[in-house]
Amino acid sequence: MSLVYRPARADDLAATDAMVVGSINELTVRHGFGPMAATSPPNFQLFSLEDDPDGLWVAEDDGEIAGFAWSSACGDIWFLAQLFVDPGRQGHGIGNTLLERTMQHARKSGAVHRALITFTFNRVSQGLYMRHGLFPKTPIYYLGAAREQVTKALPQSPLRAIEMDGSAATMEKLIKIDASALGVSREKHHRYLRSDSATTGVLLLAGSEAIGYSYLSAGGHIGPLAVTRPDFLRDAFATALRLAADRSVEKVSAFLPGTCESALALAVDQGMRITFPMLLMASPGYGGWTQYLPRNPGFM
Repeated sequence: MSLVYRPARADDLAATDAMVVGSINELTVRHGFGPMAATSPPNFQLFSLEDDPDGLWVAEDDGEIAGFAWSSACGDIWFLAQLFVDPGRQGHGIGNTLLERTMQHARKSGAVHRALITFTFNRVSQGLYMRHGLFPKTPIYYLGAAREQVTKALPQSPLRAIEMDGSAATMEKLIKIDASALGVSREKHHRYLRSDSATTGVLLLAGSEAIGYSYLSAGGHIGPLAVTRPDFLRDAFATALRLAADRSVEKVSAFLPGTCESALALAVDQGMRITFPMLLMASPGYGGWTQYLPRNPGFM
């Protein structure tokens, strides 16, 4: 092997996405879950590269992508979105070296908290992360069900949803909600999501007060979703379920942390079932999500 570790470039990202998809599917098939990932345009990776190029690294072996690491920082939180090695090149220390590069990024960012989401059954990676100070915090379940199942006897929510606009006033509300749910502003992520034509964002109102938000994909996936208080979460999730089902999609899905009991209970009551289990790992003192549902493992 003739390995080179270097910062990622925009023209790497299609190849890194294909490698990551292959690595994920090899892992999930090996553990009996079947293939779960599919290639897609690397739009968010490109956004992250333009926002903070220090967070994306590739391992290259004789001109071919052997591994990829992608991290980003937002306020006090640093998040490892992806760390994957080509299945045929695993066991040679590539993952550890890439993780060292991303940890340098975490230190440079000045973030207080570090976090990632990984597969519960990925024991090798969990050991690697624990050696770098990231520890298991809470399970995160990917749940889904057919649209018709989800809408059966779905309780009415007292919350009102209005589609987000691009105003400064709306952004101020989103920043306030994120500060309550996560402790940081995520203005740049909201701007990215608003630019995605396949995603709709809504503010959730209790009376005239904005107490949360949710994003909904054209395919029926919910997230990210955040609320200002834990007791708003069930109603917020019920509202998002209704909005997702109203899109005439085949399936409704979401990632639900184990700490969000009210949302999990509602999901199970509506017939949603666990497709696969994941795990939030974080540095000490972080990870008690009770007001937040992530979009996916790569987009906290």
